[in-house]
Amino acid sequence: MLYLLLATYGTVLLAEMLGDKSIYTIGSLATRFNVRHVLAGISLAFAGKMLVAVLVGRAIAQLPPSLIAGVSVVTFLATALVIWFRKPERRDATSAKPQFWTRAVFVSFAAIFFTEWGDVGQIAAATLAARYREPFVVWLAATAALVTKGLLAITLGVELRKRVSPRYVRYGAVMLCLAMGILAAFHID
Repeated sequence: MLYLLLATYGTVLLAEMLGDKSIYTIGSLATRFNVRHVLAGISLAFAGKMLVAVLVGRAIAQLPPSLIAGVSVVTFLATALVIWFRKPERRDATSAKPQFWTRAVFVSFAAIFFTEWGDVGQIAAATLAARYREPFVVWLAATAALVTKGLLAITLGVELRKRVSPRYVRYGAVMLCLAMGILAAFHID
């Protein structure tokens, strides 16, 4: 079982790191929201997506590409709007205004959960679960691989937040979400 856990982790992590757009989404979210809230949202989304993958993964691969693209487009555009209209956080520690963590968790969850269904990582997890008939082990390893990818993207976003003006980060995040929405609309990977 350890072999399956490690094999699934490595397979899904490599599949997800190569050409995956969600890493850019997560990096953008980390520039705008509290890192813990982004991590919570994406972790729930990854766990949910991999649960669906191991339970009904083969069916996901059969969904019409236009349906998957449509849901992705709407989600990317909605994320761009949330980032655009959200008031920028004040960076100083004296700010007494409470942060609404639920919004950051929800936006992070939705930006990941409702995009890129039927991708290589999900198909790999579905195949491994079907082949070895160990859905829990595959789900656990695949979710861990995706959270690892998310942590790497969050690290990138945090470093950008430290080095780039919040105004420019906001413009960049909105433009990135719009670009990914356009790419999804035209089925460009």
